[in-house]
Amino acid sequence: MRTVVFGATGPTGRQITQQALAAGHEVVAVTRRPHDVRPRAGLTVVGADVTDPEAVDRAVAGSDAVLSSLGVPLTPKPISVYSRGNANIIAAMHRHGVRRLVTVSSSVLDPTWRPSGEFFFNNVLDPLFNRRVGRTAHEDMRRMETLVRESDLDWTIARPSGLFDHPTTTRYEVAENVADGLFTARADLAASMLAQVTDDRFVKRAMAVITTEVRPSIAGLLWREAITKKKK
Repeated sequence: MRTVVFGATGPTGRQITQQALAAGHEVVAVTRRPHDVRPRAGLTVVGADVTDPEAVDRAVAGSDAVLSSLGVPLTPKPISVYSRGNANIIAAMHRHGVRRLVTVSSSVLDPTWRPSGEFFFNNVLDPLFNRRVGRTAHEDMRRMETLVRESDLDWTIARPSGLFDHPTTTRYEVAENVADGLFTARADLAASMLAQVTDDRFVKRAMAVITTEVRPSIAGLLWREAITKKKK
């Protein structure tokens, strides 16, 4: 299966690419930083900006499925990469007759997401970081979700909770729309997205993904995700 991965050099995109190659997929890794990708058997690297319609069109041509793991650091500045990028991906898929799309969003978009037993997060961190610092990113994710839902593709919207790095996949949990959990390992998000390429359980649905077997430090997670990334 020829699988296109957008955002292939991001932390989730790298996981998707590695897992897809290990599963025997022919992978097209699309990134603005092609020199950051190590050549491997079964891997084609395409240097492209997802906001460039022609570049996206060339990357999607001849594929069987598209996985989008676009992501940007949280910022109060306007963000449009999620909606613009997915609009270009959807248009290219329509032109080339590619049906299967799995794209990353966030559990924050579900108004009922309030992880059980997480008082400090629900009452302090969520209002501060997700609803204030991350407001523009989540607004654009909402625009993206609308575009995806209005397409006639076989789409799945993947909604992780707080993302963190873990070296291996776990026995993660998935649920429609929202799941009761605060964290999602990127390895688990990648595995859940890759599984949807050949699974129709969440076609034309949102799939929440949570990790329950391991848990990162909230303070360490905030430092790595919110502070360190802003310095890059």
